Amino acid sequence: MERLPAQSETIRSIGYDAATATLEIEFHERGTYRYFDVPEFLYRGMLVAASKGAYFNKRIASRFHHEEV
Repeated sequence: MERLPAQSETIRSIGYDAATATLEIEFHERGTYRYFDVPEFLYRGMLVAASKGAYFNKRIASRFHHEEV
């Protein structure tokens, strides 16, 4: 999955696969994780969020099943 660089202190890059609704986030300190069944609007919102870390924590972190890559 191709990821885009993120201007964030917490998140290094963000990718999304629309066919499977899978969000992939590479963190600076914690590695890379995949989040499943994430609506595309949340991915797009994260790309434009002023604080990607805060957006992730509020809208994604504990809401979706995930695994470390």
